[in-house]
Amino acid sequence: MRQIKWGLIGCGNIAHQFAQSLGKINSGTLCAVASNTSNKAELFAKKYRVDNFYTSYDDLVNDKNIDAVYIATPHNFHYENAKLCIAHNKHVLCEKPITINTKQLLELIPLAEAKNLFLMEAVWTRFLPAIEKLQSLITEGIIGEIDTLKAHFSITGNFGPSHRLMNKELAGGALLDLGIYPITFANLVFGKHPTHIKSSAVIGETGIDESSFYLFEYDNGQRAVLSSSIKDHSPTEAMICGSKGYIRVPEFLGAREIHIHLPEQTTRVINFPREEEENFVYEIEHANKCISSNLTQSPILPLSESLAIIETMDTLRKQWNLVYKED
Repeated sequence: MRQIKWGLIGCGNIAHQFAQSLGKINSGTLCAVASNTSNKAELFAKKYRVDNFYTSYDDLVNDKNIDAVYIATPHNFHYENAKLCIAHNKHVLCEKPITINTKQLLELIPLAEAKNLFLMEAVWTRFLPAIEKLQSLITEGIIGEIDTLKAHFSITGNFGPSHRLMNKELAGGALLDLGIYPITFANLVFGKHPTHIKSSAVIGETGIDESSFYLFEYDNGQRAVLSSSIKDHSPTEAMICGSKGYIRVPEFLGAREIHIHLPEQTTRVINFPREEEENFVYEIEHANKCISSNLTQSPILPLSESLAIIETMDTLRKQWNLVYKED
């Protein structure tokens, strides 16, 4: 497998996680970074010993040495950044959500296909060893027939109105940043998309969902009770309930443990240890393998799956009358 040469657009927190993980593997290397913020790319490049840094995204995508670009900008820029990369024949791994809405992704997919370029949404949860094991346990029927999934993801902080999470102009809110994880987890557990969606949201002063709640119902009576919040203190975990027992996954989006609870048996805990700087390793290695194999989509997270999840989030926002300028 050839070594993939990466460029990086955006130099915020997620970009640092990407650079740290990329530095742990041999299948790819970081060759250039770009930021529109003065000196940010230069400082980032020095920290990670990257040869080239740019103050414009145009300059980065014109770098002939780069095979693929990781997009780590705020949500509302993902579509235009991905479109720019594809126009310059770069493979794209884009931080979630890959676009703000269905319309944008439907425009990107044929552009990438026409140039035979790899395009994938960066949802690191999908590629973790713990999640792979969880899916095999469910398939084996260790807890019987799955009836209910409960999953919640929340973070708290002193987020001012201009913070990207609170800023409607930057497509802020709990759903796109956090809610996408329990929604993704529901698709992992049930292997299908809901037939009925009910929801509610707490819309804050800046016009975004500060907390949102989702009830998914499936055609065979299964259900998922999901939520996300940027204001509540509560545990981030998932509970999968079946006819023979249940599985609890603490911090499910970055799963390191699986707790299996069966009647009259001692709880079985399966551990998947890793360092923080290895969080994105599995996702990046998968992308590198796909690109080296001349694949245009991931067999684990195909664009049809990303599209279905964005359609679900469009449905939720429509129920709350939450509209972004990109809509």
